[in-house]
Amino acid sequence: MERHEEIVELLRRIEANQRRALEAQEQQLAFAKSQLERSERVASESVALQKVAVDRQRRVGYFALPMIVALLALLAWLLVRWRVLF
Repeated sequence: MERHEEIVELLRRIEANQRRALEAQEQQLAFAKSQLERSERVASESVALQKVAVDRQRRVGYFALPMIVALLALLAWLLVRWRVLF
C-alpha cells in the first residue's frame, strides 16, 4: 500500500507542477498580448505623426518654394542691373 501512496503523491506533484506551468504560460501570453497592443499603438501613433509632418512639409513647401524662386529672380535682376552679370 505504501508504494501506491507514493505513486499518488508523485502524481499530485506532477499535477501541481503542470498547473504552475500553465499559470506561467498564461502570464507569458498576457504579457505578450500587452506588448503587441503597445507595439500596435506606438506604430499607429508613429504613422499619425508622420502624416502630420508630411502635411506640414507640404504647406511649408507651398510657401517657401515660391519665395525662393522670387528671391533668386530678384537677385538675378540686381546682378543684371549692377552689371555684375552679363
